[in-house]
Amino acid sequence: MKNLLSSLLILTALALLASCSHYETYAEQKEKETKAIRQYIIDKNINVISEATFNEQNQTTDVSKNEYVLFASSGVYMQIVRKGCGSQIKNGESCTVLCRFTERNILTDSLLLSNDVLYYSTVVDKMSVRRSSDTFTASFIAGESVMYSQYKSASVPAGWLAPLLYINVGRPEKEGDEIAKVNIIVPAAQGTVAASESVYPCFYTITYEKGI
Repeated sequence: MKNLLSSLLILTALALLASCSHYETYAEQKEKETKAIRQYIIDKNINVISEATFNEQNQTTDVSKNEYVLFASSGVYMQIVRKGCGSQIKNGESCTVLCRFTERNILTDSLLLSNDVLYYSTVVDKMSVRRSSDTFTASFIAGESVMYSQYKSASVPAGWLAPLLYINVGRPEKEGDEIAKVNIIVPAAQGTVAASESVYPCFYTITYEKGI
C-alpha cells in the first residue's frame, strides 16, 4: 500500500511539473504577441511610418505603398484606406457611429468575427461616441451590435477609437461620397476583453459612418 501511495504521489508531482512547464507567463505571452505582430508586418509587406511622417503627409497613409502609421504610445498600427465624407467628430460632440468590421486573430491567422458577411447583412454595429478634446469614449449599443453579442460587453476596444482623430465620420449625400475605412493592427491591451485576457493581437478592417 505504501509503495502504491508513493507511486501515486510521484505521478501527481510529475503531472504538476508537466502542467507548470506548459504554463506561459504574461511576459512570455507579450513576447509571443510582439513577435506575431512583427511577423505579420513582414508577411503582409507593410511599410511602417512614424507619426512624424504621418503628420508631414497631412495625416494620410499611402495605400499604394501599403503604409501603416505606428502610434508608439499604444502600439496600434493604422492604415487609412478612405478618409471618408463629412467631417470629423467635433470636440464636445456626442453621436452614434455605425461600423462594419472584420476581426482576425493574428496569432492563429483565423477569422474571429465579422458583420460584413451575408449572414449579418442587415446588422451594422452601433456605438455611442463622445469626444472630449482628443479623447474618445464609446460603448456598443445592446441589441444592435455583433461585438456586444459576442463578447457580452458594451466596451469598445480602444484600438477602434484610435482612427477617429484622423477620419471623417459622415453620411454619403452625393455621388462619389464614401464612408471612412481603415485597417488597424490592435495589440491585446488595446483590444477586446477576450484579447486582453488571452493576450492576442487582432487585425481589423472597419468602416465608420455617422448614424441618424
